[in-house]
Amino acid sequence: MKAGLIGLGHLGRAMATRLAAEGVDLTVWNRTLTKAEGLKVQISSSPAALISSVEVVILNLFDSAAVRDVLTADDGVLKGVCADKIIIDTTTNHPDAVRSFHETVKSRGAWYLEAPVIGSVGPALQGNLIMLVSGVQAAFDRAQPFISRLCKEVHFLGEPGRATQMKLINNFVLGTFMVALGEALALAESAGIDKKMALEILGHGGGNSAVLQAKRESLLNESFPAHFSVKAILKDIRYVEDLADQLHRPVTLVGADKDAYNLAAGSGFAEEDFSAVYKSLKGRADRDG
Repeated sequence: MKAGLIGLGHLGRAMATRLAAEGVDLTVWNRTLTKAEGLKVQISSSPAALISSVEVVILNLFDSAAVRDVLTADDGVLKGVCADKIIIDTTTNHPDAVRSFHETVKSRGAWYLEAPVIGSVGPALQGNLIMLVSGVQAAFDRAQPFISRLCKEVHFLGEPGRATQMKLINNFVLGTFMVALGEALALAESAGIDKKMALEILGHGGGNSAVLQAKRESLLNESFPAHFSVKAILKDIRYVEDLADQLHRPVTLVGADKDAYNLAAGSGFAEEDFSAVYKSLKGRADRDG
């Protein structure tokens, strides 16, 4: 099995590691080639050369601007031999941009699967991601041997745009929950309650969740190595805001989320894990107190 992968950030590198371990003959491209060091993969000279040498290319990039550039640059994917090739885009995209990608890729005779994933580095390494897919069923069926090596569960939503909309809605809930946990913990500490005890009680009560369990040690130790960064969740919250505007649907908490993550980014935590929002909220409480 041969495939290509473009984008070696935290999640993209974990996906590449998993695919190589599963026996996929993988070729990668990344703007910063040193990010491929230590991977058991081949390295392509350009996105165009990459798609010319494989049948399936997986994208995992920061945002829709990066996807557009990788697709349409002078040495981009769509400048290569791409007729009947499949592009699986796992990027969390803007709802407008992702619809345009379906059409742009189709115009070059290739197939575009909009396929954002739920889960971060740990699940990717274990093949336990959850994927949401929109696109043509036949292309989805052909891509299954690669998707199945990365995911424990796949939801096929069909119509272009739907998978991205649902991923953004999921990330809205994720981001909101983390802000609520961060503010609750900072509030408990301001009340003189031991942080470890507060987390234990929240874990037995209204705060009980996979998010709390996953971030408990980071919150206790105030160490936030990035699995999903503050700048990434902030980008997604802004995309959610645009989606809500398009749907003429007021979403009360979007503004609060955006303020909280802007505070975290402005406090110097943009590259840290999104759970570092607790640190900026705690600092605000200490300053305001």
